Amino acid sequence: MTTTTNCNDRTTPSTPGPLEGIRVLDVSTVYAAPICAMLLGDYGADVIKVEHPRGDPARTHGHNKDGHGLWWKVISRNKRTVTLNLGHPTGKELLERLVVDADVLIENFRPGVMEKWGLDPDRLREVNPSLVILRVTGFGQFGPYAKRRAFGTLAEAMSGFAHQTGQPDGPPTLPPFGLADGVTGLAATVAVLLALYHREETGGRGQVIDISLLEPLLTLLGPGPSVYDQLGIVPGRHGNRSTNNAPRNTYKTRDGRWVAISASATSIAERVMRLVGRPDIAEQPWFHSAGERVRHGDQLDDIVAGWIRARDFDEVMRAFEEAGAAIAPIYDIEQLMNDPQVEALDAVTTVEDEDLGALRMQNLMFRLSESPGAIRFTGRRLGQDNERVYGERLGLEPERIAELRQQGVI
Repeated sequence: MTTTTNCNDRTTPSTPGPLEGIRVLDVSTVYAAPICAMLLGDYGADVIKVEHPRGDPARTHGHNKDGHGLWWKVISRNKRTVTLNLGHPTGKELLERLVVDADVLIENFRPGVMEKWGLDPDRLREVNPSLVILRVTGFGQFGPYAKRRAFGTLAEAMSGFAHQTGQPDGPPTLPPFGLADGVTGLAATVAVLLALYHREETGGRGQVIDISLLEPLLTLLGPGPSVYDQLGIVPGRHGNRSTNNAPRNTYKTRDGRWVAISASATSIAERVMRLVGRPDIAEQPWFHSAGERVRHGDQLDDIVAGWIRARDFDEVMRAFEEAGAAIAPIYDIEQLMNDPQVEALDAVTTVEDEDLGALRMQNLMFRLSESPGAIRFTGRRLGQDNERVYGERLGLEPERIAELRQQGVI
C-alpha cells in the first residue's frame, strides 16, 4: 500500500525531495539564475551558493532588517554558502574540484568571462563529462548583442511587454518587480530538469543549456509574431482590457475597493450580463464571439462599471460568487497574506531564520503528494559554510581554509 505524505507541509522535510542526491553549484548572481537554483533546492537538491568574497549584490537589494536582506533570505533559501574568487588561479582549481562530483553548474556571467578564467564548458565537461551547465545571459551566447550588459528590464523592454503594458494614451510601462528574471528562472529550471532526464536516458552525458532573459518572456507574450507575420498587426496598449475577451477590466466599488473581472468563456460573460441586469446584451448575435465582445468593449465596460460603482465591495463579491461569475479582489500584500484561501494553501508560510527568528515568505510553488520539497533553511550568511563544504567535499584542513581566506581566494 502506498502512503501519501501531507503535501501541504512544505516546511518540514518528512520525506526526501524528488531531487535528493542532485548536487548543484550556483555561481550566478542577482535574480534569474539564482531563482532556478532556489527552485532546485526547494525540491531536495544540495545547492552550494558560490560567491565572490565581496558577496552577491543581491544581498543588498531591497529591504533589510538589522542588516539582513529580506529578498536574500528568500532567493537563497536551501543553499549552503561558500566564498570563492573564480578569477584567482587557486579559485579556479577549487571550483574544478567541486565540479568533479556535481550534477549541475549554474552561471550567468557575460559570454567570454568563464572562458577568460579557463572555466569554459569544454574544460568543465573534461573535468566531469556528466555535468549539466546552465548559462543564463541577457541575449544568449552568440549574436551581435551577446556581450552587452543586460538585466531583466531590458528584456521586458525589447520583448514587446512594455510596449503592450499601460494605458492607451500613456507611456510604455515596466513591471515593478523582476518579471523577466522570474520567467527565465522558471524556464531555466525546466531546462535543467530536461537535461538531467536526458542524461539518465542516454548514458550519463551532460550538456550545455543556453538561455536568455529575452526568449522565455517573448514566448509567454502570445502569438504576436504570428499575428504580425500573417496580418501585419502591431499590438498596442489597452490598459487593463484584453484583446481576447470582454468584459475584462478592473472596476471600483462604491466604498473605494477595486476588483478584477474576466469573462474568457462566453457562458461566464452571459452570467455577468444577467447579474448586472442586462440579459438583453447576452442575447445579441455578436455576444457569442469573444472577438466581437472585445469590439463592444466600451459598451460592456460602461454597463459593468456602473453596476459595480453603485454597490459596496462585499455586496459585489457576494453577488458575483452566487452568480458563478469570475471575480477577484485587487489586493495589497497585507490583504493577500490575510486571505483565507492563501492561508488554507499555506502559500505564505512561516519559517525559522537564524538571524530574524520567525520569518514569513512565499512557500514552494506546488505540492507533490509523494515527494514534496521543503524550505529547510533560509538564505545564509556570506561564506557561512566554507569550513564544512571545503572540509567535507574537498578534504581541506581548517588551517588551509584560513590560509586561502587570507590570500583572498575565499
